[in-house]
Amino acid sequence: MSILDSFRLDQRTAVVTGGNRGIGKGIATALADAGADLVVANRDRDSGVAAAEEIAAETGAETLAVQMDVTNEDDVATAVEAIIDEYNSIDVLVNNAGITENVPAERMDPEDWQRVVDVNLTGVFLCSKHVGRRMIDGDGGSIVNVSSISAFIANHPQPQVAYNASKAGLEGLKTQLASEWARYDIRVNNINPGYIRTNMVEDVLKNDPEMAEEWKREMLLDEMARPESIGALAVYLASEASWYMTGESISIDGGYTVR
Repeated sequence: MSILDSFRLDQRTAVVTGGNRGIGKGIATALADAGADLVVANRDRDSGVAAAEEIAAETGAETLAVQMDVTNEDDVATAVEAIIDEYNSIDVLVNNAGITENVPAERMDPEDWQRVVDVNLTGVFLCSKHVGRRMIDGDGGSIVNVSSISAFIANHPQPQVAYNASKAGLEGLKTQLASEWARYDIRVNNINPGYIRTNMVEDVLKNDPEMAEEWKREMLLDEMARPESIGALAVYLASEASWYMTGESISIDGGYTVR
C-alpha cells in the first residue's frame, strides 16, 4: 500500500455528529472526499439533509442524514440502528457535536452548566458506547473526538467554564476508552482545535471584531484556520495511516498553546 493509499477510506462508513456545519461539516466533507460513505448525524434533520446533499454533490460520495440528539440515549441507539441497517457497519465515528455558554462562573445557572456537559461530554459517551458496541462485534474502527485546546488552557477573554470543563472531561474519556477497547482493534483519539473560522466564530467577531486580534496575539501564525484544515487531520486519524496511534490528543491551533 502506498502512503497516499493508506489515507483512503473507501468501503468504510463514517459518522459525524454535528456534521451539518462548521468544523463538523469540514470533517464530513474531508472523510467523504477520502472515499468514505458519509453519515451526517445531527438534531435538526433539515440542515442535516442539506449538508449531506451538498457533500455528495461536491465529493461524489454516498451520503445519508440521520436525525439524532446526542443527549438522548434512545435517540442515539435508534440512529445507530438505522445506520447499521443501511451500511451494515460503522467504521469511523467523529464525535463533533458541541455547544458553549459564555457566562461568568459566578453567574452560571446549574441548568446552563448541565446543558453544555450533556452535549459535549455525555453525548460523546453515549455515541461512543453505542457505536463502540458495533465496532466490538465487527472489525474494530476509529473514534475521533473533537475536543479543544480549552481542555488544557483557560479561555480569554470569553468566560466558558462549562465548556472548558466538558472538554477537559473528553481527555479522560478518550484515554479510558482507548485503554478498554484496544483489544477490539478500536482506536480512540482527540483533535484539539484552537480558534477556527466557523460561522459561529464569525458571528462572534461581527459583534466584537477586536476579539479576533485578542486571539491572534497569542498565536504564532497570522490567521485562524478554516474547518477544512481540521478535516485533513480527521482523515489521518480515521485511516490506516494512523494505525499506530491511539489514546492521543493533537492540538491544531496555529501555535496558540506553544507559549
